[in-house]
Amino acid sequence: MSDFAVRVLGWFDAHGRKDLPWQRDATAYGIWISEIMLQQTQVRTVIPYYERFMARFPDVFSLADASLDTVLSHWSGLGYYARARNLLKAAQLICDEFGGRFPDEFDQLTALPGIGRSTAGAILSLAYGQRWPILDGNAKRVLARHAAIAGWPGKSDVARQLWDLAERYTPQARVGAYTQAIMDLGATLCSRSQPACTACPVNADCGARQLGAQTDYPGRKPKRARPLKSTTMVLAVNEDAVYLERRPASGIWGGLWSLPEIGDTGVPEWCERVLQLSSRDVEPWSTLRHSFSHYDLDIQPVVVRLEATSSKVADSDDAIWHRLDDLPPGGIAAPVKFLLDNLKTDEHVSKN
Repeated sequence: MSDFAVRVLGWFDAHGRKDLPWQRDATAYGIWISEIMLQQTQVRTVIPYYERFMARFPDVFSLADASLDTVLSHWSGLGYYARARNLLKAAQLICDEFGGRFPDEFDQLTALPGIGRSTAGAILSLAYGQRWPILDGNAKRVLARHAAIAGWPGKSDVARQLWDLAERYTPQARVGAYTQAIMDLGATLCSRSQPACTACPVNADCGARQLGAQTDYPGRKPKRARPLKSTTMVLAVNEDAVYLERRPASGIWGGLWSLPEIGDTGVPEWCERVLQLSSRDVEPWSTLRHSFSHYDLDIQPVVVRLEATSSKVADSDDAIWHRLDDLPPGGIAAPVKFLLDNLKTDEHVSKN
């Protein structure tokens, strides 16, 4: 076992996290769910989502049998919704191809939707004790700083160096504990902006610390101007219901229920053409800005109250008149939920 691994494991034994929900009565299924949720999301955010998700889908069979709406409704607010869609697809494949037995081979795991090299390594080491290196965001930060590897980890040559280190340091024994340890070290001590170097078990030979340049490692992704896009969302109210549409399966908010976006069409004209209803009054709300990973979106909400007559547009798999007092029909993106909540309370505020 490398001296690096010995020190990291010693720190983990004294200070590591050992009572997270997915660590109690750990199963490969539960570890898989947690690892997918933890992608680009912090532990404290994930915990309540994980607990609700596991209460509703306690095993791979219950997940595989669920509708996409049900799965997305338990993911609403967590973001990166492709993760939820991939979970459902992978669960169905596990049931169809493996009889519900969670795969324990690397190639089998990486063939499933949403599972890459590092996630597969984490599942196999944490659930099955197999020796596989990981390189999640926390591990990248620890290794890049310790070895003073410059450059953005998204570049192939930088990633190759980090994977070489991850392979070298991953021990043969206690591999599951080491995997959790290096993730914990990056999450708790070796944080992005204010690393607690004096408490770090590998600070004595940390290259970044010796240079006094901890926050320079790992290198940041090259900056590009963030595009700003805009859209108009219509909150079409007919008596006590608002009109919702399901978004296409792929793309932003894929499969979620959302407010219709109308482009350059006028709101009264859109109501006549799509809903076959006349508008009674039209009220623009303050612009709402929502940030995605690659661009910002300015949403212009427009509330239109319709003549109190029955719409000729009936509920379908992709469109519904949603009563505001009912539970959502499925997953709803955070800005859409914000607008619906304000519609329900008849309050609207700018959120920038």
